Amino acid sequence: MVLTSAVDALSHIRSNSRVFIHSVAAAPQHLIEAMMHYSDAITNVEIVQLHTEGPAPYAAPGMESSFKVNAFFVGPNIREAVNAGRAEYMPIFLSEVPMLFHSGLMPIDIALIQVSPPDAHGFCTLGVSVDIVKAALEHSNLVIAQINEHMPRTHGDGFIHVDQIDFGVQYNKPLPEYHGATTTPVHHAIGNHIDSLIEDGATLQMGIGAIPDAVLGSLIHHKHLGIHTEMFSDGIIPLIEHGVIDGSMKKVHPGKIVTGFVMGSQTLYDFVDDNPAIVFLDIAYINDTNVIRRNPKVTAINSAIEVDLTGQICADSIGSSIYSGVGGQMDFIRGASLSPGGKPIIALPSTTHAGESKIVSMVKPGAGIVTTRAHAHYIVTEYGIANMFGKNIKQRCKALIDIAHPMHREQLEKESRLL
Repeated sequence: MVLTSAVDALSHIRSNSRVFIHSVAAAPQHLIEAMMHYSDAITNVEIVQLHTEGPAPYAAPGMESSFKVNAFFVGPNIREAVNAGRAEYMPIFLSEVPMLFHSGLMPIDIALIQVSPPDAHGFCTLGVSVDIVKAALEHSNLVIAQINEHMPRTHGDGFIHVDQIDFGVQYNKPLPEYHGATTTPVHHAIGNHIDSLIEDGATLQMGIGAIPDAVLGSLIHHKHLGIHTEMFSDGIIPLIEHGVIDGSMKKVHPGKIVTGFVMGSQTLYDFVDDNPAIVFLDIAYINDTNVIRRNPKVTAINSAIEVDLTGQICADSIGSSIYSGVGGQMDFIRGASLSPGGKPIIALPSTTHAGESKIVSMVKPGAGIVTTRAHAHYIVTEYGIANMFGKNIKQRCKALIDIAHPMHREQLEKESRLL
């Protein structure tokens, strides 16, 4: 590894190359800023990434000739660019993203990553985000690392020796924090319904946001829960401290919390730092249905933008407007359904902020179906639980109308007669 400045390291970027950017809270903002110094000198540089925290100046108006963003998941920093046509979205199961790199379909010219400082043996770690990064690094011609003393040193698949890093840039800055979404009575009602489905000894997967926070807040009286998830946030810490989460019933990595990345407060980053009870692994392994299903009572809790009366789940777009991504929803919905005693759950408020029903007779034109109606099992709103499994179309319509907002039920009943 050669230690240098960010501007000097990024001088190796070339036109028509492909650049990978580290995911979520690990996005190396200092390197990204340095890359922008060369925006006038380069053309057609493809940026590939999952969601990243912080600015994405390469997706700003006027950057189209320099950078072509190709995202596997769409976050707030590139959402407008994608829907304006300045950036592209690739629908793909999160578990299959590493295959793009391993297969040679998407070779990487330069990887921009952020790591913890090297230990006495020369090993850094990828810190709070291993997910697809490990695979990208294995197939990158040049690795440029921002070395940050604020990056937690984590256990698992994220170790990288300094000999695997071409250029190191020392730059210390606290990681971006997420302090949780505001929970409302609606979210708590959903959380209580989901709590009734979670059994002692279950293995949990859930994301980030108000509903996961509400669910986790209701689990204090459970026992022997485990975690095998693509990501988690602060909500699991009190449950670990109270002995609710101990992983003792898991068949895969018993006693360990398995994740691909984390996003949360500094408290969370301190919690995962050098914590051998938490292992950050390659997402192709974590999200492998055959791995997920081996754990008992896998309870996968995912969200949706809208659900139609037959059980089709739209989760990545609002009509034709891309909002997020496929992510790991299908990986875990299927894995949970095949797990002994598993429960795949889709949770959503019954209405939008504008009062429109999220349970609809037909999804909006252009909307993407992330989870098919054949895969849908439990769907939960603040009004209750609808189990799709074993129900025909007519029975599904009735079950979903029963958990829709009361002001929309009559209209949904009329529209269901046309299905």
